[in-house]
Formats: sequence, structure tokens, C-alpha cells
Amino acid sequence: MSRTLLIVIAILFLSMGVFVCYAKWPRNALAQGLTADRIVVYKSERKLVLLKGGDVLREYRVALGSEPIGAKEREGDGKTPEGRYTIDTRNPQSKFHLSLHVSYPNPEQIAHAKQQGESPGGMIMIHGLRNGTGFFSRFHWLVDWTAGCIAVSNEEIEEIWRVVPNGTPIEIHA
Repeated sequence: MSRTLLIVIAILFLSMGVFVCYAKWPRNALAQGLTADRIVVYKSERKLVLLKGGDVLREYRVALGSEPIGAKEREGDGKTPEGRYTIDTRNPQSKFHLSLHVSYPNPEQIAHAKQQGESPGGMIMIHGLRNGTGFFSRFHWLVDWTAGCIAVSNEEIEEIWRVVPNGTPIEIHA
């Protein structure tokens, strides 16, 4: 084997080690008993921010719908909605590792879709990864892969689930 090939192989193994360590590295959790009072999502920055009294508790990288530019208008368009909503229910039995339901669509969005002869869609969630794919948690945000939801890592949805009660307002910006 040539020396160059040995160096390339060594670099690849080292890179894989760094990748695995990063994927498994624990993150400091938010304090027990802490409650967020608002969520803000910045689609263009792929960022979800938890707030309490105007102070940032934590920021998360997110993956969005497969067509992230523009507001959701109809079912199946792959877009993540924009606007003001609330977290209205939660699903501990989701096919994605936990999910918090966003109250999309609002009455205006329903009327607009109906006027177009379309369904506005629904079932917009903040959720973790599809069950069984947790290893990719730290890298899921590299591609917009949801059907219009807001995805975070499994570890992150567990934290968000814990600090975000039903009724929490969520703003989703372009």
C-alpha cells in the first residue's frame, strides 16, 4: 500500500470517529421545572427558539417541509405554514419520536384553500425523527425532509415536550 493511501484511510477512520462522537455527545438539558411561554420558528434560518418572558431558553436547528419557501396553502404542497398558532395537543404514540400539534390551519387559511378547491392540510407538528432512525438526530437538519412539519432531534423533542405546555403560542416566520 502506498503511503498516500494509508494517510487517506487514516483520515477517513478519524473522520468517522469524530462523526460518531458528535452524534452521541450529550447536551446539557434545560433545568427541571422550567416552562417556555412562546416558541418562534425562523424558517429561513432553520431555527426554533424557546422563550420565557422574552429571554431565550434554547435554540434548535430544524428541518422543515420538503418545499420550505413560502407559506403552506394546501395539503401535500410540502410547505411549512407561516403565522401565529398554538400548541394544542401532543401525541406520545407518534410514528415520529413524540409530537406536538400546531393549530394550523386557522379559519382564514381554511377559507382560502376552500376557495381554491383544495384542502388546507393539517397535522402540522413539531416532532423528532421517525421511530427507529434516532442515530441521525444530530444531522437530520441538513435536509428538509418533512411533509410540512418542524423536525428536531429525538433528544430535543423530549426537552421541548417537557418545557412546552399545551396552549403555548408559536409564531412561524418566513
